[in-house]
Amino acid sequence: MNEKFFDLKKEKQDRMINAALKVFSIGGYKHASTDDIVGEAGISKGLLFHYFGSKLGLYSFLYDYSVRFMKLELTGGVSSTERDYFEIRRQMEYAKMQVLKNYPYMQQFLDRCRLEDVSEALMAIERQKNVLSDMQAVLKNQSDCSLFKSEVDYEKLDQMVTYTLDGLMDTRFQDSSFHPDMLYEEICSYLNMLKTLSYR
Repeated sequence: MNEKFFDLKKEKQDRMINAALKVFSIGGYKHASTDDIVGEAGISKGLLFHYFGSKLGLYSFLYDYSVRFMKLELTGGVSSTERDYFEIRRQMEYAKMQVLKNYPYMQQFLDRCRLEDVSEALMAIERQKNVLSDMQAVLKNQSDCSLFKSEVDYEKLDQMVTYTLDGLMDTRFQDSSFHPDMLYEEICSYLNMLKTLSYR
C-alpha cells in the first residue's frame, strides 16, 4: 500500500479513490484515461503520478485497497454462527452496501476486474484475484443445507441468487437510481421471497 498517499486528508484520498474507481469500472483498464481520472477528482496529473507512479500503479493500488476494504467489512459483517443461507447472503449484502456508501463504484470496479483482458493489468492483480471469492465461498459454506426442500439444488440456487443480486445492482447503475439503502431493501425482498420458496 502507498503510505505517502495515506498522509493526505481523508476527503482528498476518497475523492481520488472514487474518481479512479468510477473511471476504471466504466472503461476497464485499457480505456480508462488518467485525464478522466484527474478531471473527475479535481486534481493535477502530476499529483496523481506523484503518489502512484503510473496508471498501472494506480490500478494495482486500487484493486488491493478494494479487496482489503471489502474483506474487512465482510469479516465483521457476517456472523460466524449463522447457518441460514439467506441470512448469510443478507448480511453479506448489508456489509457490501456499507462499503458502497463511501465508495459507490467499488463493487463495479471489482466486477470489471474479473473481466479484464489486458495482460499487465491481469498480472498486477493476480496475487489477490481470488481472495474475495474464496472468502465469500467460506461464508456461504456455513449454510445448513438440510433447511432446503429436497428438490432444491443448492449450487443452482446460489448461482441464481448471485445473478439476481448482480443484475439488480447493474440495473440501478445503468438507470442512475443507485442508492445503497434502497438497493439493500430491494435485495432483501428478493431474498425473502426465495427463502419462502426454497425452505421446508
